Amino acid sequence: MMSYQERDIYGMYKSPQFATPLMANGPGPYLMGAETLIGNNVVNKAGQSLGDIKEIMLEVGTGRVAYAVLSFSTYLGLSEKLFAVPWRSLTLDTVQQCFVLDVDVERLKTAPGFDKGHWPNMQDVDWERSVHSHYGSKLS
Repeated sequence: MMSYQERDIYGMYKSPQFATPLMANGPGPYLMGAETLIGNNVVNKAGQSLGDIKEIMLEVGTGRVAYAVLSFSTYLGLSEKLFAVPWRSLTLDTVQQCFVLDVDVERLKTAPGFDKGHWPNMQDVDWERSVHSHYGSKLS
């Protein structure tokens, strides 16, 4: 997988204004291009791979990043399960150039997930509560 810096076709991360470690929930750029984040690896604190980011979901009315859609391959990579992970549950590891999600693989397997042909209704308050509860994040 390519890192966000390798996907930076516009050279934004070479600019000092984007390289400043001002990110609220960890070191890294204060602003990042969404396209450069698609495909980034996600690992847990033990360094185990949890998959990669397939999509970033924005709340159009507020402009807030709500979720990263994480792809996790199950049994020998034969099937893929998608998970909407609250954006606040991810931290950027600038050394490994990936995101860290503080869950073990078994907990991820039991998270509310879906397949690419059956996306959940992300406006459903009960669905939103269950996702945030599973990852221990607060609703905004």
